[in-house]
Amino acid sequence: MDVTKKVPVREQAPDVRNKNFDEVCLGYNEEEAVLEASRCINCKNAQCIKGCPVSINIPAFIHEVKEKNFETAYKIIGQSSALPAVCGRVCPQESQCEGKCIRGIKGEAISIGKLERFVADWARQNQIKPEKSTEKKNKKVAVIGSGPSGLTCAGDLAKMGYDVTIFEALHEPGGVLVYGIPEFRLPKSTVVASEIENVKSLGVKIETNVVIGKSMTIDQLIEEEGFEAVFIGSGAGLPRFMGIPGENANGVFSANEYLTRSNLMKAFNDDYDTPIARFNKVAIVGGGNVAMDAARTALRLGAEVHIVYRRSEAELPARAEEVHHAKEEGIIFDLLTNPTEIIADENGWVKGMKCVKMELGEPDASGRRRPVEVPGSEYVMDLDAVIMSLGTSPNPLISSTTKGLDINNRKCIIAEEETGKTTKTGVYAGGDAVTGAATVILAMGAGKAGAKGIDEYLSNK
Repeated sequence: MDVTKKVPVREQAPDVRNKNFDEVCLGYNEEEAVLEASRCINCKNAQCIKGCPVSINIPAFIHEVKEKNFETAYKIIGQSSALPAVCGRVCPQESQCEGKCIRGIKGEAISIGKLERFVADWARQNQIKPEKSTEKKNKKVAVIGSGPSGLTCAGDLAKMGYDVTIFEALHEPGGVLVYGIPEFRLPKSTVVASEIENVKSLGVKIETNVVIGKSMTIDQLIEEEGFEAVFIGSGAGLPRFMGIPGENANGVFSANEYLTRSNLMKAFNDDYDTPIARFNKVAIVGGGNVAMDAARTALRLGAEVHIVYRRSEAELPARAEEVHHAKEEGIIFDLLTNPTEIIADENGWVKGMKCVKMELGEPDASGRRRPVEVPGSEYVMDLDAVIMSLGTSPNPLISSTTKGLDINNRKCIIAEEETGKTTKTGVYAGGDAVTGAATVILAMGAGKAGAKGIDEYLSNK
C-alpha cells in the first residue's frame, strides 16, 4: 500500500448516475475505512482539529477506526458533532480539516470526511444512538429553525440538560438539509431523517409548521410561553436576482425554489403530485455549490444544462469535487460569460438569454480579479429555462417582528461570533441568519457557539 495515496472511494459511473437520484458516492466499506485510517500518523499537534469548525478530535476517532472500535469512534465524534453523517458528505473538508492534514504535505491528506461518514453510517446501521444527558436544569430554550445550526444548538443544549423545543416553519424538519441539498448528495429518508431522530433522542422536541414572526413572535415565546432564551437559526432563504430585463418571464426560477420543489416536494418523482416542468435546455447562472446542485438536478430531469459564470474556472466558488462531478456527468461550463437580458416568447415563456463574454481585469475588494465586458461579444443562447443561483439573504420576517433585535445593511442579524449573543437580552443567533449563505459546517459551529452562550447566560441569570 502506498501510504501517500488515499484509498479510492467507490462511486456510481457518471453515465449511470446522471439519470438517477441515487447517492453518487458509495463511501468506504469496513476494510477500506480501516486501511485509510491506518495512513494517519496521529500527530501530537493535530492541525486537522484546528481546521474543523466544531473541533472534532479527529486523530482520536481515526485511531479507533484503525483498531476497528467503530462505536468508540462514533462516541468521540458525537462529543462535538450532532450531524456526522451529514458532515461526512457535504463539508468542504479540502479547505478545512483535510486542508490542514500533515499527511497532505508529502502526499494526499487523510480522507477525514469519508471516514466520518463511514463511522456515522456504521452507527446508524447498528442502531447506535448518541448518549443522553441525565442532568435536568428545568429551563426552557426555544430554537428557531431546524437546519444545521438549529439542530446543533438544540442537541448541545439538550446534552447540558435544558428543555429544548425547535420551531420549524416548513412541514418537515431539516432546513437546508432537506430542501436545499439534492438526494444524490444527501439521502433524506435514511441519512437526514436518522440524524434528526438522533437529536430528538436527546430529548429535543420539534414543532413543524410554526412560522416565527407570523404564528408567534420571539417576544411571545419569552413573555407568554415561558422560554428563558431563544436561538435563531432560521437560515438565509431569500433568493437574489440579477435585476436584468426579462427576469419575470415564465421559466425563470431561483435555485432555492427549483431545489425546494425537487428535494422537499419530490417533484423529480412521477408518483408525487408536485411535478416540476421538465425543460430541454437550461442555464444556471452562478458558480457555487447551489448552482452545481441545481445544474445536476436539471440534468437528471432530462435537460441539456449550461453553467453560466462570469469569472474563470479558477474563481468558481463551488467545491472542486462538485465541479468535477458536474463535468463528469456532462454539464457544460460557459465561463467568462455574463447574462444581460432574458428573452421571452409571445406567451411569456423563456426562449433565450442575451450574454456577453468577459475577461478578468484588476482584483476587486474580495481579492478576485474583476470581470470586464469584452466589447462586441454579445450573443444569444437559446434556452427554455433559467435558474438564478446568485446567493441568498435572511428573510426579514423575524428581525422585523422582534423588538430590540438589530440587523446590518445586508439584513443579517448582528451577533457575537464566540457566543451568538444578539442585541436583545436572552436572544442568540447563528448560521446563515447571521453570516448570509455559508456552509453546513460553519452553521453547525455557530450553533455550538450559541449553545455555549445560552448556557453561560442561563447559568448566571
